[in-house]
Order: sequence, then structure tokens, then C-alpha cells
Amino acid sequence: MPSGAVTQIAALVAMIFGALTILSGGTTIMGTLDIGAVVPFVLWFNTAAGFFYVAVGVGLWVGRAWAFPLVLVVLVATVLVFAAFGLHVVRGGAFEMRTVAAMTLRCAVLAGVALAARHASKGR
Repeated sequence: MPSGAVTQIAALVAMIFGALTILSGGTTIMGTLDIGAVVPFVLWFNTAAGFFYVAVGVGLWVGRAWAFPLVLVVLVATVLVFAAFGLHVVRGGAFEMRTVAAMTLRCAVLAGVALAARHASKGR
């Protein structure tokens, strides 16, 4: 697969994943979606991060050099929030197992997008 196609796919994945993140987080924050034991700082971070996923996707789509550093910042921040969530769990805080799965998925998706963005940035 040509590298341009990989970059475009990564851009689409980032934009769609971001839009879905904003939608699910927003509906949960507004109280229209009950997902059980919400960990507020994780919910708010993920919802806000969704806007950055979209920005990364747009940046990749139009070939902006800032897309790679931005996705790295978002990935590192997500890993740090995941670690703080882990601390919350270890301390006995209420949580849903799907949050563990969702945070793992977020880290994996962001890592994949970061790899594509890195590869794209080398071609500039």
C-alpha cells in the first residue's frame, strides 16, 4: 500500500475516532447516556481529546508537519491519564471494565496514527 494511502487511512481513522469520542463523551456528560461507574477525569479528558484526534486527522489529511508532534502529545497525555486511572482503580475507586478496554483501544489507535504520522513527516 502506498505511504500516501496509509496516511489518508490514518487521517480518516483519527477523525472518525475523534468524532465518535466527542459524541459518546458529550452524551455521557450531558446525562443522556448512562455508562455506569464514570470516572469523571477520564470522561472529561477523553471528550476533550476527541477534538485533538480530529485535529490530528485533519492535519494528516492536508499534510501538515504539526500533526506528528500533536499526536505524540495526545498519546503521552492519554497514557498518563490511563496511569492515573490505574491509580484510581488500585485505590479502590469505582470503575467499569469497559473503561480499561476503551483506554487500551485509545492508546493503540493513537500509537498507530502516530506511526503513520511519523512516516508521513519523514517524507517532507
